[in-house]
Amino acid sequence: MSDEQKALLLDSVRKYHQEIQEERPFVPGVTEIWPSGAVLGVEERVALVEAALDLRIAAGRNARRFESAFARKLRVRKAHLCNSGSSANLLAVSALTSPQLGDRRLRRGDEVITVAAGFPTTVNPILQNGLVPVFVDIELGTYNATVERVAAAIGPKTRAIILAHAVGNPFPVAEMAELAKEHRLFLVEDNCDAVGSFYDGRPTGSFGDLATASFYPAHHMTMGEGGCVVTSNLVLARVVESLRDWGRDCWCAPGESNTCMKRFEHRMGSLPDGYDHKYIYSHVGYNLKTTDLQAALGLAQLARVDEFCASRRHNWRRLRDGLDGVPHLLLPEATPRSDPSWYGFVITVVPGAPFTVPELVDFLEERKIGTRRLFAGNLTRHPAYAGQPYRVVGELTNSDIVTSQTFHVGVYPGLTDEMIDYVVSSIREFVKTYG
Repeated sequence: MSDEQKALLLDSVRKYHQEIQEERPFVPGVTEIWPSGAVLGVEERVALVEAALDLRIAAGRNARRFESAFARKLRVRKAHLCNSGSSANLLAVSALTSPQLGDRRLRRGDEVITVAAGFPTTVNPILQNGLVPVFVDIELGTYNATVERVAAAIGPKTRAIILAHAVGNPFPVAEMAELAKEHRLFLVEDNCDAVGSFYDGRPTGSFGDLATASFYPAHHMTMGEGGCVVTSNLVLARVVESLRDWGRDCWCAPGESNTCMKRFEHRMGSLPDGYDHKYIYSHVGYNLKTTDLQAALGLAQLARVDEFCASRRHNWRRLRDGLDGVPHLLLPEATPRSDPSWYGFVITVVPGAPFTVPELVDFLEERKIGTRRLFAGNLTRHPAYAGQPYRVVGELTNSDIVTSQTFHVGVYPGLTDEMIDYVVSSIREFVKTYG
């Protein structure tokens, strides 16, 4: 296909996109107000079609371009795409067990500090690697752990700290990184809900030994499915790449050979001298790569991520101002010294309120206002973790409150001021009926 033919086709795609756009007026109580969602435009459609025309199906040029651009965005040295944020967390934790880390590697039975109130895939890789989660409580309002809570949980078997920036609100990550350094612990930032957030003027995801991102449609930008592991530690970056790519020792991109210029000169393990380096494996790995079509979509979304984050901040602030002073509700607060790119707007119904969370949620859902719980609430209360090895430090009082009293509504860029104002007026109307 010539460049001229491709240009004509892509121009047709742009025209098609414009023709199928349908402006639908917002109808209160009829139009769905989603708690999350992707915002996709003409450039995203063109990017996908262009990648399809070139038949770039496996990870390739677009994936490498995205990795470089995303690393620059987060001010880190390396980024490795994978097929989901959950896989990114699995890769990050698994990388810490690599023999290539020497005495610092995590071994079965080592402890990893995390929070009880969060999403399962922050915790699951700890268990999947034979490690022991140590659960601490969170603070209401910020919904993050504090440095003091984490410090109190450090014991003789503690080797790492893995925390998520809750709903885009950074935990005190600079202080947490200093605590980890002081105790020679690894720090992993689960940044899946917080791409575009800042702490002390630095992007979240740039403080830890490793950090992860998710590109599921609910998040700040999307590839449909997809995730990423970022780091400025080149040893860890190489381990992550190996684990993602079947565990192989070779670093040649798909379709390439002999990048190291000594493909048949390696001697590793008990393999014969000169065994083909493309088929030497240094880790028990996975195949968690993404496709080039997904990366093409990601590049188009990455170009808009600042716009998306600004919209999230605007929507969050409009909700916060609109609900200020409403009785019986604890409203969210940004962590001091942070600039969150919010994932959602979290509301806790104060214990002792004259109404329950299910009553308020049912009222909102009947008005087509979508809600979600604060993920899993207290994970230790879920059947999946019954019988699993873990340790709890302190009381999980706030995690239990979150389980029964907390939910969130949306702030994603697809919501208009009219929609946000309807959410505010609906909540105010409901609470007013209780005096």
